Amino acid sequence: MNDENETTNDTLPDRLSVDPSSPYYNADILARDVGIRFKGQEKTNVEEYCISEGWIRVTAGNARDRHGNPLTIKVHGPVEPYFKDKK
Repeated sequence: MNDENETTNDTLPDRLSVDPSSPYYNADILARDVGIRFKGQEKTNVEEYCISEGWIRVTAGNARDRHGNPLTIKVHGPVEPYFKDKK
């Protein structure tokens, strides 16, 4: 029920992931096309973000782990998520 309120109120969660196996995955919010501004620049390769801790996880090129998942790097700085459909 809390996830539905967040989606209808146009507020993004503190932490969100695009990986379906993550506990921070939310398909309803991701379906609305979330954009991430990190240190003032638009990022398109963000796998996960956390606003309160101030970090994003971005893919590290084409490198893969032994399970076939992309390798990620945690980068610290100001995170500004937004819905792209609300300009």
